[in-house]
Amino acid sequence: GLNFIDLMVRQGNIDNPPKTPLVPGFECSGIVEALGDSVKGFEIGDRVMAFVNYNAWAEVVCTPAEFVYKIPDDMNFSEAAAFPMNFVTAYMMLFEVANLREGMSVLVHSAGGGVGQAVAQLCSTIPNVTVFGTASSFKHEAIKNSVTHLFDRNADYVQEVKRISADGVDIVLDCLCGENTGKGLSLLKPLGTYILYGSSNMVTGETKSFFSFAKSWWQVEKVNPIKLYEENKVIAGFSLLNLLFKQNRGGLIKGVMDKLLNLYNSKKIKPVVDSLWALEEVKEAMQRIHDRGNIGKLILDVEKAPTPLMANDSTETSEAGEEEEDHEGDNENKERMPFIQ
Repeated sequence: GLNFIDLMVRQGNIDNPPKTPLVPGFECSGIVEALGDSVKGFEIGDRVMAFVNYNAWAEVVCTPAEFVYKIPDDMNFSEAAAFPMNFVTAYMMLFEVANLREGMSVLVHSAGGGVGQAVAQLCSTIPNVTVFGTASSFKHEAIKNSVTHLFDRNADYVQEVKRISADGVDIVLDCLCGENTGKGLSLLKPLGTYILYGSSNMVTGETKSFFSFAKSWWQVEKVNPIKLYEENKVIAGFSLLNLLFKQNRGGLIKGVMDKLLNLYNSKKIKPVVDSLWALEEVKEAMQRIHDRGNIGKLILDVEKAPTPLMANDSTETSEAGEEEEDHEGDNENKERMPFIQ
C-alpha cells in the first residue's frame, strides 16, 4: 500500500526519519512463505495482509506475527493491501477516540482518499450519521454518494458547514494541519472531538521546502487549554504507526481488525483501490498522491509490468518545488497517469 506518510518519510517531514538506504512502506499483502519457530495460527501458503515497520515495498517481507491477519476468501490481494492502514485508522478515530454514535456529524478532509473513503463507509454503518467532506472538485462526481455534503477543498467550507448545521459538527478528522486546525476547532459543537491524524499540507514539491514547512506550522492556531475547558471541546491526535510500533498496542489493533473483517464479510465495507503500479513506477505513483489525484488507495504490485506512459505525461512540479494550490481542479492533469481499476 502507498500512503501519504510515505511521502512525508521521503521528504523527512517526520520525527527521527530513518537513515538511508531503506525500503519504504508500512502495509502489504501476500502469501506466507516461512514461519518463525514459535508462530501459531498461520501456515505456509496462507493468504495474509500485514503491517510492517518499513520494508513493505519488497518482494519478500518479514514482520512479527502479531501484525499479520488472514485475508477473507473473497478479498483479492490488491484490496488486502489497501485495507489495514486506512480502515484501522478510520475505525480507531471514529469509535475508539471520538465515540461515534447514532445521529452524530463528522467532517473529514480529503474525502476521496483512502482514509476518507474508509471513514465514509464506516459512518454509513451507524444510523443517521451526517458526513461532511472536502475534496478536489474533479473527484466530486465519483464520491458524491459516499458523503452527505461535499465541498471543494479550496472553498470556504466553514461557512458551508455552518449554513447546513449552525451548531457545527461533533467530530472533525484533520489530515491537513496548518490553517485548517483553527477552522476545525471553530466548527466543533460542545463535547465535540477534533482529531489531528496527519499533516499532508507539509508535503511540498519534489524537494523539501523549509519555508512551506514552516508556513504550515505557523498557521496552526495555538490551542488555549482554558478555552477548551470553557467551550467543552476535545482535541486529540492519532498515529496508527506509533500505536503499533512504539506503544505496543498490537493486541488492541488485532481486535479492531477482527471487527473490520466482520464488517467486510457482511458486505458493509469494501476497500477502494484507485490504481495498481509496478515497483518501477513508484515515482509516478507518489506524484499521483502528491497531486491528490487518487480516489481510494494506490497499490504497488510486484508482479505488474510497467505501463508505458502517456505522451502528455509529466511529473514536473513548479519551479519553486512547491505544490500549486490552483491545480486541484485540473481534471486533465489528474488523469494523465495510466492506471488500472
